Amino acid sequence: MKGHFYKPHCKCTTKKCKCSATWSYMIDVGINPDTGKRKQKKKGGFATKAEAEVHAAQLLIELKQGTYMEEQNVTFKSFVQDIWIPMYEKSGIKKSTMRAREFDIQRLSKHLQHYKMKDITLKIYQKCIDELSKELAPNSLSNTNATGKMIFRKAISMGVIKKNPTEFVQFPKRAETVEDLESTEEVVKYLEKEQLNEFLSLAQTHGLERDYPIFFTLAYTGMRVGELCSLKWKDIDFDSREISITKTMYNPNSKTINYELLTPKTKTSRRKITVVPELLEVLQQHKNIQNEVKMRYRNIYYDNDFVFAKHQKTKGYPETIKTINYRMGRLLKIAGLDPSLTPHSLRHTHTSLLAEAGASIYEIMDQLGHKNDKTTETVYLHVTKSRKLDISSKFSTLMKTIK
Repeated sequence: MKGHFYKPHCKCTTKKCKCSATWSYMIDVGINPDTGKRKQKKKGGFATKAEAEVHAAQLLIELKQGTYMEEQNVTFKSFVQDIWIPMYEKSGIKKSTMRAREFDIQRLSKHLQHYKMKDITLKIYQKCIDELSKELAPNSLSNTNATGKMIFRKAISMGVIKKNPTEFVQFPKRAETVEDLESTEEVVKYLEKEQLNEFLSLAQTHGLERDYPIFFTLAYTGMRVGELCSLKWKDIDFDSREISITKTMYNPNSKTINYELLTPKTKTSRRKITVVPELLEVLQQHKNIQNEVKMRYRNIYYDNDFVFAKHQKTKGYPETIKTINYRMGRLLKIAGLDPSLTPHSLRHTHTSLLAEAGASIYEIMDQLGHKNDKTTETVYLHVTKSRKLDISSKFSTLMKTIK
């Protein structure tokens, strides 16, 4: 193979170079099939000739073994938008997951979009992660990095790059002190049973239409808000007292008529919930009112069997998550309760009440459709503290009987 080593930017007039110019090499790597002319590989930026020779030797080995691959001259932004996203969308991924990936890409692009894929080194990618760590929570940073790994792995498999810059990235982490551990207490927001009773009573007396059955259902089942919005009457078996969770609502822009029904969040999210008779009574009353609305507006009612359908504009279309969030905020303000609570807090509330009633952590996770969940465990352990104290007292009493 023909090639040579040189200093392209050396301005020294003497034979011995005294400036700080770096070394480069240029090696023939084959023949261009379109032009018939030789193809050359040029690489520069080496501090010494020896470094350039080592790099060139590796290239020669790849050429001899037939493993040489020429990296493509494409930017991070172009690769992601024109190649990776279209391929990822065709892989059968859920739209909600795709939306999350797009958020991750926006974060990475702030730091990487103008770099060529082949020029992004571990140092460059590590700097990107370091900067993102200043603004993202640990879980969000981990998710963003996971998306980055997927992008660069695909680039390697397609021959765009040779090395994966995400392979040895490290997450910035401040060492915890004793004071941190002593002062840290994870707080999960939920309503105590007395507060829940107050909230539901207020929803019944001062709530907007459908508020009471909506929040009663969330509190008494622990289902996710997206699962509630997608619920249909055929999912409710009044005889066996079961509600089947088989889908969730996807409507990121909160435009009523543009909703989509997707499969549940995870495999364990698909489940059947056994409910109390009180909830079925509330739902039956709600259904009677809904049937009256259907009859009154039967010519324009969008009848697709939704349990919590709108009664005003776009009659019959499923309620949106955004509207339910707003309505809960309104009731919390009237009740003087914590305004930072959300409809998802009622899921945590359901967890706390099940724990207080004596349900095991495994029974609760089955009810919620969780395989494992740190938040659920936190609520459960907090609520069951009093039961642990009771067990301790029983042990103490037992030991006192021993003579």
